[in-house]
Amino acid sequence: MTMDEQVTLVQTHPLSLGGATVAEYVWRPHLPSLLSPRPYLHPVRTLAGTEVTEAMPVDHLHHLGASVAVPDVGGVNFWGGRTYVRGKGSVPLPNHGVQRHHRWEARTDAVLAHELRWVGPDGATVLRERRRIAARPLDDRAWALDFRYAMHSAAAGPLEFSSPGAKGRIGAGYGGFFWRANRGLRSVRLLGPGGEGAARLHGSRGRWVALSASGPDPWTLVFIDVAAQGDPWFVRGDDYVGVGASLAWAEAFSVAPGEGPRRRIITVVADGALGPRETADLAASVSAASAEPDRGS
Repeated sequence: MTMDEQVTLVQTHPLSLGGATVAEYVWRPHLPSLLSPRPYLHPVRTLAGTEVTEAMPVDHLHHLGASVAVPDVGGVNFWGGRTYVRGKGSVPLPNHGVQRHHRWEARTDAVLAHELRWVGPDGATVLRERRRIAARPLDDRAWALDFRYAMHSAAAGPLEFSSPGAKGRIGAGYGGFFWRANRGLRSVRLLGPGGEGAARLHGSRGRWVALSASGPDPWTLVFIDVAAQGDPWFVRGDDYVGVGASLAWAEAFSVAPGEGPRRRIITVVADGALGPRETADLAASVSAASAEPDRGS
């Protein structure tokens, strides 16, 4: 297959505000199975046009902008890369799944809603998901990405969600909504209601965390748990920059047939490197404005 033929297989949809594209949603990617192919947002941009996501960076090829990825659902790797095995560490296994678009429920300039199927390497559906992504303006420097998902187990019995953290790898409880940020030449501060820095915020359960990047084309990302689910935050600021809301931080959990996690994360995408006070005020105002009940996806 030629490169041109591969490109034609990739299908995207823009999210736009005021006629400007602020994000591209790759809803039908064309990726190697080792990356656990899934829909993702990239590039995501500030209102000034600065890219704030990275996809397939050389250090972690399976990091795909902003997406939902879980390292272990019923033994299937929906995260990508190696699989962590207790007592053995991270090993390559032929257990990668894929998230496939099933049907659209809404597709406009600012709102995308669709059903997905999470499929294992044997072709069996593991999860059904309904997802809604919306862009909305906040002010002349910032906009908000409202990301909701609701998972439903397709298994006949209990279905387990797990992570390396739940298998003994300390601090590696990643899995769920995850955003790989584009640091570039910038200096990034990690902010939260309990202070700042990865040592304080990694694994914390505050209502929000933020990345504030100073330097060329500064930006700020504020991740808000508007539904108050209380998932621990997975944060990285040294080897790479990223934030996730973890589903199985230190313990695995099981769901019954037809059941599963449902989450809502709003990410404020702002131009400029905001300080702790400005970031806290922004998180509070967005939370208050988004306090209506989550009716699911």
